[in-house]
Amino acid sequence: MIRFLQTPGRMKQIILGGLLLIICAAMVITLIPGSSPTNFGGRTDVVATVGDQQVLASDVELQARNIGRQQFPKGNVPDQIMPYLNQQAANSLIVQKALLVEAKRMGLKVTDQEFADEMRHGPLAAELFPNGNFIGEQAYENFVQDQFHRGIPQFEQDYRQDLLVNKLRNLITGGVTVPGTDIQQEFRRENTKVKFEYAVLSYDEIKKSIHPTEAELKTYYEQHKAEYANSIPEKRKVRYIPINLANLAAKQEITQQDLQRYYDEHRDEFRVPEQVNVRHILIKTPPAGADGKVDQKAVDAAKAKAEDIEKQLKAGADFAALAKKYSEDTASAKNGGSLGWITRGRTVPEFEQAAFSLPKGGTSGVIRTSYGFHIIHVDDKQPATMKSLDEVKSQIEPIIRQEKVSRTAENLANTVETEARTQGMDKAAADHGFQVVTTDFLARTDALPGIGNSPEFMSAVFNANEKSPPDLASTQQGYAVFQVLQIKPPATPTFEELRPRLVDEYTSQRAQTLLDQKTNELADRAKATHDLKKAAKELGATIKTSELVSPKDQVPDIGALSGPASVIFTLKPGEISGPVNNGRSGAVMMLLDKQEPGADEFAKSKDQIRDALLSQKRNEVFALFASNVRQQLEKDGKIRINQEELKVLTTPRGEAGS
Repeated sequence: MIRFLQTPGRMKQIILGGLLLIICAAMVITLIPGSSPTNFGGRTDVVATVGDQQVLASDVELQARNIGRQQFPKGNVPDQIMPYLNQQAANSLIVQKALLVEAKRMGLKVTDQEFADEMRHGPLAAELFPNGNFIGEQAYENFVQDQFHRGIPQFEQDYRQDLLVNKLRNLITGGVTVPGTDIQQEFRRENTKVKFEYAVLSYDEIKKSIHPTEAELKTYYEQHKAEYANSIPEKRKVRYIPINLANLAAKQEITQQDLQRYYDEHRDEFRVPEQVNVRHILIKTPPAGADGKVDQKAVDAAKAKAEDIEKQLKAGADFAALAKKYSEDTASAKNGGSLGWITRGRTVPEFEQAAFSLPKGGTSGVIRTSYGFHIIHVDDKQPATMKSLDEVKSQIEPIIRQEKVSRTAENLANTVETEARTQGMDKAAADHGFQVVTTDFLARTDALPGIGNSPEFMSAVFNANEKSPPDLASTQQGYAVFQVLQIKPPATPTFEELRPRLVDEYTSQRAQTLLDQKTNELADRAKATHDLKKAAKELGATIKTSELVSPKDQVPDIGALSGPASVIFTLKPGEISGPVNNGRSGAVMMLLDKQEPGADEFAKSKDQIRDALLSQKRNEVFALFASNVRQQLEKDGKIRINQEELKVLTTPRGEAGS
């Protein structure tokens, strides 16, 4: 159970931020098939063991989906990239487990108090405690399930592990510093501005001038023939009967007996625990110093201040007004100290004992907790109760309806499949009021009438044998009974079929080669003659002049100055660069003017630059540390990878059996 006082914060980054840190560390490591000497002897759900911990295939797939949701916010993660996301997720989880093993070896742990502090001041409080009021047990459970696809115990365990890895990271990177010379160098790099003249050659213009002959195309085709082998994908003609869940939902009746049965079976979900609606005034005490000692004078001063506030309350002062004036819990102070409704197990023990022992309208004396000195006032109390069936009816009905729809659809789909096998698909469909859809030849990625895009269904279709008995597959809308009528295997296109592609590929390749050659020649001539304009005129390049620009800027036909074109910042006025090619154009530059920033500008931005460099350096140090930890655990035989399970997860569909 999470134990914390309520303060605002932001959502989701608390776990995903930590996981992205682990992924960052994992990027320097690659799961190489055969790198681990141990094989588990076949498929299990275990992808790897790290020390006494396991990385499960289900966890890898969940992590991959979470990564996919970040990269594809609308949730439409392309099926073909899932193997690569699974690889990334497996790396992430193995490194995370390795770091946990190392943290425990070093004697690090996350105490209940540290966990409570992090939750109290962390990014989730705003979602779980809007306006200082807890959203409730059921809403909390729903939030965790919706956002993190975890139950409460697993979520809180993951959170603790994330905090432990962050503690390890802080320990490893705490001594990292950034020299002043690095800060100055980075400042100059970011803020130096240049103005330059450049001659540019266009890839598109060169490509337009290329007109390959028939002989050139045929030679190109023969040289690249292997690349076109079976490039026309396999296609299949199929018949299917779509069974849509949405059409069944309206037909499901929910009886009073159904509601009562579900209510009786899930009574624990509808229990409302004892609650108190509390306010508090907090006077914080200082944390222990580096030597573990606490400033007793500061503690005594905080206690004296709290006791003075207590005297004001006893004299008749308004609690909410004093909370706004004195409380150092800023999140609740603005609401008159209100923490809203809390249940047992939601605060530190001393606070909880006082809050639940006070009567409605009661005010406590000064109470000491790990946060400081509190004075608590109870606005209201509510005993433990059970919600009635009428109160939760609207919550239960859609759940029961979905259960009935799922059971009905599954039973109906099995019946239609059996009848299709024994009586034929047309009669089976007609007997149940369904339609049989017959397709033309279709590819694995095509959308289907009545089904749409359904990777599950297409996977079943493309794994079935031609003219085998009707089979059943799930779809995003429900189910479909299908039969593969004909298979058109992968094919290699003829020269004539490939002609448009050959023309484009040949001219693209030739244009890039000519662009490189002409840009090199342009640079050589410009440097030899010390005359960029003359060289540009001889080679048909266009002369342009930039504005005064910094490394963060983009220049037409050059692109970002943080890329290859950054060479301009290393030149002296009048110097000419070598060739700069960004793929769409080639250019040669001559520096006209360079303006470096002044000392006053450095004073304004040096702290920001130091922080950015420090963060970058810490990430690099911890990534290297994580890599070394994993390598050492592998060397010690404490990381064992199940290559069979990993292969299943990371092999693109259609290649697993090859």
